[in-house]
Amino acid sequence: MTAEERPFDWRVPAVWTAIFVVSIVTRTYVGGADMAWRGHPVAFDHVFAIEVASHIVVGALVPVLYWLHRRWPIMGGLRNVAIHVLAVVPFSIVHTLGMAALRLLWFSGILGEAYSFPLTFERLAYEFAKDVFSYGMLSGGVLGLRYLFGRRPAPAPTEAQPAAAVPPHADARLPERFAVRRRGKEIMVDVADIDWVEAAGNYAVLHVGGETLEIRSSLTKLESELDPKRFVRVHKSHLVNVARIVEVTPWVSGDWRIRLQDGAEVNLSRRYRQRFEALVPVRT
Repeated sequence: MTAEERPFDWRVPAVWTAIFVVSIVTRTYVGGADMAWRGHPVAFDHVFAIEVASHIVVGALVPVLYWLHRRWPIMGGLRNVAIHVLAVVPFSIVHTLGMAALRLLWFSGILGEAYSFPLTFERLAYEFAKDVFSYGMLSGGVLGLRYLFGRRPAPAPTEAQPAAAVPPHADARLPERFAVRRRGKEIMVDVADIDWVEAAGNYAVLHVGGETLEIRSSLTKLESELDPKRFVRVHKSHLVNVARIVEVTPWVSGDWRIRLQDGAEVNLSRRYRQRFEALVPVRT
């Protein structure tokens, strides 16, 4: 069965639903008890509606987190970590504005009760502090569920692969070395020493023995200059040296995870899986 034919894994939304239900009930009880302890008792349904509004917005943001972690894996280097740190800001803004709108709609628009949600700097800072923790917990859930439900045997590839699965290379005289600029000097890098390559705008970043070297070239152009029996495109932003692959682990949604000898982990996208298996058959 190909990745495109694999049925939707209902366990993932089922687990998230269970997590949110438990969180809503728990936070409703704690919030109500806290207000009563302070001498300001609040009706259960009032606190419940507040928590439901918050969790609805968070639930809508979970697919965005899945996309962020696919596009910029947290183990993909400091740049990816920085992207996730910065992503907390729009995450918090959307969460705060979204739950404020839902609460105003419910209490003021539907029930006709007075409700205020002042968007002051202090309130935004308070919500941001909570959302930093929420983003971390949700990210842990995304990664944990991917690992838990992705640890299944990889399907055996079909016997016949389409001719288009492997990109054609008209020129058989492929370079064995590249000249790369490092600290103002041109150094020579053996192609066989390249662990993996990632796209970076108009440049490609070569990962060579734990060192990163930039070369002015698109990833597609560089792919055409590398031996297709050594290097395979696994993502729109990644090429890997098959000799440097240590482990391939299936993840949810048809994506796989590739771990390399230098410790880096990159995504194997569904789009490139057939091409990958044509060069590196993965059998159960």
